[in-house]
Parts: sequence; C-alpha cells; structure tokens
Amino acid sequence: MRGEPSCPKCGGRVRAPGLFSDSWQCDAHGTVHPLQPVIPPSVEALSVVVHRTQVPVWMPWPLPVGWLFTGVTYAGDDRSGGRATAVACSGPGPLGGVGELILVAEELGVGLGARYAGVDGPDPGPYMSVEKPPQAKVLAAGRPTPLWHVSATPDDRAVFAGEALGLWLWAVVWPEQSGLLMYDELVLTDLRDAGAEVELVPCGALSPRLLKP
Repeated sequence: MRGEPSCPKCGGRVRAPGLFSDSWQCDAHGTVHPLQPVIPPSVEALSVVVHRTQVPVWMPWPLPVGWLFTGVTYAGDDRSGGRATAVACSGPGPLGGVGELILVAEELGVGLGARYAGVDGPDPGPYMSVEKPPQAKVLAAGRPTPLWHVSATPDDRAVFAGEALGLWLWAVVWPEQSGLLMYDELVLTDLRDAGAEVELVPCGALSPRLLKP
C-alpha cells in the first residue's frame, strides 16, 4: 500500500526537492509539507509516526468503550520531521451507528486539518467565533483545552478546533450527530509521551476517511 507523497491541502501530486527547489512543491499551493501515504493501522505504524513527528500525535486515551484506532498519517519529510499528524479512531456513535473521529495536530499553515474539515484552509481561525464561549473542552496532555465549533463545513461532519501545546488541534467527527462525543470532555494523550502504552492500542480496519476526507 506504499503510495506517493501528496499535497496536504488538496491531495494533489507534489514534486520532490531537486535542482530548482529545496522544498516540496504543489502546482496549486506552492511549497508544502508532503503528506505521507496513509499507513494501515498497527502498533508499528503508530510507532513510526511517533518517532518521526515534531508535533503531537493526539489520541483519546483511554479510547471510548468499543472504539478502535483506525489509521494514522503525517505531513513532513525525513529532513523536516512531521509538521502535522492525523489519527483516526472509530466506534459506536453516541446516538447509535458508527462514529468516526480524526484528530489533527499541525503547525500554522500546513492545511491538513482544513482538508479533513472540508473548509478552505489552511487554518481554522476565520471559521471560529472565539469571542464566544467554546462549545467543547478536552483535556489535552493534562491541560484543559477549549475547542470552538468550526463553521462552513459540509453537513455530514462536525468540526471543532482550538490550540494545544501552541499548535492547532482539529477534531473532525462523522456523522455530524456524533459530534456529541466532543461534549464528554475527552482525555487526549500525546502518544509521544505514552511510552510502552502505545503497544496496548486496539487496532481496527483502515478508515476510508483518512484516504478521502
């Protein structure tokens, strides 16, 4: 399943650094951090991303009852390290059916979270009413972290965003009504700090949402 790196903002092809440029280039978006091919969910896949990334690898931990880890990817290369990560989980939705959650941590301007959210990127700021109280809160790396509802997203999903450890944190939930999950004050762990506990993560089938937002 090893594919080619792609643009984190649009999924288009990217050109590797070469004679005329020392950075990855997308025809539509210019210089980008390349999105690496999605890795099927496994403890080994998680470990690869954890060791390569410069940003958090957020996961609800412990996972909600019945939920599984369903895939991971990151944007960056061997030289820069990961500048954005996306972790997918799925399980029973709060109102029945299957819910899916993608958590994205990213530096300013990468644009991966906006792509999963279905909004024009690269950052959530224009779509957040931060002058109003946050609609959800999570505990991220032990710190209370407010999340605001992101507007102008497709009807099939609920999107929240905020700031954690000085970086953007996006939570994208399908279907839209499964957004209720975010009102339960999820506890998010940065798997870079989880140590051997990473080996306990239960894995499910690869989420198609990671491949095609």
